[in-house]
Amino acid sequence: MNSETLEEDERITAEDLRDAWPLLDQEERVVDFGLLDRGEAEDFLLSISGLDLAGLVMALPKEQRRSWVRLLPPDDAADLLQAVPAEDKDALFQLLDDPMKREVTALLAYAEDRAGGLMNPRYARLRPELTVDEAINYLRKQAKERLETIYYVYVIDEQQRLLGVVSFRELFAAKADAKVKDVMHPEVITVGEQDDQEKVSRVFADHDLYAVPVVDAEGRIKGIVTVDDIVDVVEEEATEDIQKLGGMQALEAPYLHVAFFEMLKKRGGWLAVLFLGEMITASAMAQFEDDIAKAVVLALFVPLIISSGGNSGSQATTLVIRAMALGEVRMTDWWRVVRREIFVGLALGLLLGCIGFLRVYVWHWISPIYGEHYLLIGLTVMLSLIGVVITGTVTGSLLPFVLRRFGLDPASASAPFVATIVDVTGLLLYFSVASVVLAGTLL
Repeated sequence: MNSETLEEDERITAEDLRDAWPLLDQEERVVDFGLLDRGEAEDFLLSISGLDLAGLVMALPKEQRRSWVRLLPPDDAADLLQAVPAEDKDALFQLLDDPMKREVTALLAYAEDRAGGLMNPRYARLRPELTVDEAINYLRKQAKERLETIYYVYVIDEQQRLLGVVSFRELFAAKADAKVKDVMHPEVITVGEQDDQEKVSRVFADHDLYAVPVVDAEGRIKGIVTVDDIVDVVEEEATEDIQKLGGMQALEAPYLHVAFFEMLKKRGGWLAVLFLGEMITASAMAQFEDDIAKAVVLALFVPLIISSGGNSGSQATTLVIRAMALGEVRMTDWWRVVRREIFVGLALGLLLGCIGFLRVYVWHWISPIYGEHYLLIGLTVMLSLIGVVITGTVTGSLLPFVLRRFGLDPASASAPFVATIVDVTGLLLYFSVASVVLAGTLL
């Protein structure tokens, strides 16, 4: 095999590298990145997250960094600077040219999770008094010089105030001597520079847009957020919420890149809190020690009762948190949600209660371990399940509203957290029902 054939076999594509990327260590990533053609390498560099970009750039030889860093658009360069260690920021910043430094500095003034921190300050712009023919020529010049992507063209005045928007199709379809102001659409969907990234993502979802302009309080356009930027945001937000729902703090890096002690820190705190909560469950059981001693059979159903309450609560809190994230539910809807969950909990409780009663009834004829009062035990289980499931659904649906009311992330109302709360109330309810139903018989 000659050297030319060998070189051809070793060459990889950007798609190959993108598929293998999560499985490669840093050294392998640099080696494989170096095997890409220049054009594919540029496209690949622009497609990876800020964290991966930082890792790759810092692993490249110093003499290569300038050419790659200067390839980045301002928003990606800002993401890179935010992701690298503090001691490396200044050295990377000095690799940028002067116009880029000014743009990146302006972007870094915004919080990373705000529209201003997500936007690209480079966008296609026109004056309203231009003719269509002049506008097309001017856009061609902008595309060659500074624009990374062109989705829409924004019409602005001398103070940079946003006047309207026009698409390329509309420009090319219009008469050459028509004015841009006569072709543009004056109603433009925008986001504020301080809007949270979740709000920005909902604007994209609601209006099916490829780009949204970011404006300040006076209506001056500051930049645009593009759909590829918001896809990363949606993935990041969803990952964070899912991790919190698992009963832990959100990780700030991919799973395999999180250091061992950082992983312990993220998981240990919440696990300890949940453990302390379950200790209250043990204390609650101790309060009914005499009842359990008189009717040991009651202890057989404790796991069944508390798990049913926890599961129903986990379902409710997951549904409400997701509805909040999608903007389907607002704070003012809390009573509608709770009222709905009361009836849902009642129906689900009746379903599980009937199954529980049948379990006791049928099992009595197989093995009469429940004794002569098996029907009363079945009734106790049934009523307890109804009450516990209603308690679980109401608690699970209400807790996210309470957290948001106090300025906390609703995703903190994790499924294990809700289950721990419901475990205690479930035990209290179960033994309270038993003391009433079984009074004068087993108790």
